[in-house]
Amino acid sequence: MKKLELEVKTIEEAKQQAIKTFRINVDYIDFDIEEKKQFFGLKRSYKVSASVNVDVLDLGLNLLKTAFLNMDVDAKVEAHFDESNHQITYTVETNENPVLIGKNGKTLENIQFYLRNVLNIYTDKYVMVLVDIGGYKAHRQKQLEVLATKTAKEVIRTNIPAKLTPMNAFERRIIHTKLADWRDVVTASEGEKPNRYLVIKPKRR
Repeated sequence: MKKLELEVKTIEEAKQQAIKTFRINVDYIDFDIEEKKQFFGLKRSYKVSASVNVDVLDLGLNLLKTAFLNMDVDAKVEAHFDESNHQITYTVETNENPVLIGKNGKTLENIQFYLRNVLNIYTDKYVMVLVDIGGYKAHRQKQLEVLATKTAKEVIRTNIPAKLTPMNAFERRIIHTKLADWRDVVTASEGEKPNRYLVIKPKRR
């Protein structure tokens, strides 16, 4: 939870400083106010503790549901928070899966990028946000894990590095994770966005 400690002359000043610091609506901020009197009560100041009061998991759920409602898309949305890696996963089933996923998952990535940026405004610790529509991400993960295994075996056999096609951060992370414990290969991301790609290399001994 984001917190801010202030000492101000007026309550309004505290509200404005909190809004400016947190960059959110004052309705999402809780204030704990302690009045301090000085010089025989002629001057007053306030010690204020401001904190963000938002359940980011529910916020993301409501943002997705509202977006689909405005698009006239019938959707079932579920949310899960994994404390072990500080990740929120939203699973979506709609009657318009192909449209919302987009070519090569591009529309889905844009939805996820937007949601991740919004939710992290309200948190003091960065939270990973994953959106999966119609099981696309789960299916894509299996494809990439097969690709990683097949390519790594070829690299070991030939001792020649293999360059994969450009991938987004989510896809690169899947391959990094899949091959992290392999003794004979290493993986490295190279290139500039949006054309970052992975290279699987023989491990030098």
